[in-house]
Amino acid sequence: MNKKLILNLSLLYFLSSQCNEISKEKTIKQVIKVQTKNAPKASGPYSQAIKIINAHEMLFIAGQLPIVPETGLLLTEAAEATKQCMRNLSAILKEAHMDFKNVVEATILLKNIADFPIVNETYESFLQEPYPARMTFQAGALPKDALIEIKMIAVK
Repeated sequence: MNKKLILNLSLLYFLSSQCNEISKEKTIKQVIKVQTKNAPKASGPYSQAIKIINAHEMLFIAGQLPIVPETGLLLTEAAEATKQCMRNLSAILKEAHMDFKNVVEATILLKNIADFPIVNETYESFLQEPYPARMTFQAGALPKDALIEIKMIAVK
């Protein structure tokens, strides 16, 4: 081989290895809690916002009802129903090689907004700071006449 070809191949190999290193660095995810005094403070286990930097994997989890997978039983008491939704979400996260630390956003639909304090307390027991951004509201009706449905977005 001539020297010019060897030099070009060496340079190409070097540049390729540098691109791989840069690519590896970009897979590192940073989760930053965004909090401002210019918007209402979070009044429960959620953050005003979560900023994700260099995210490469996102998981969009469909709304989970409080159904026990082994039996098909729909739970009808607020605390137990919330626990089951969170267990179902946890199982899906685990299957995707994630956990609740990866969750950046949650949406909670309630049959009755009066259940909010119980749901909020139970939901909080599964999470830690920084809490995901969250929206909770009363829905006109939920599938199977469920009390609650929770969906999440996770990032890794």
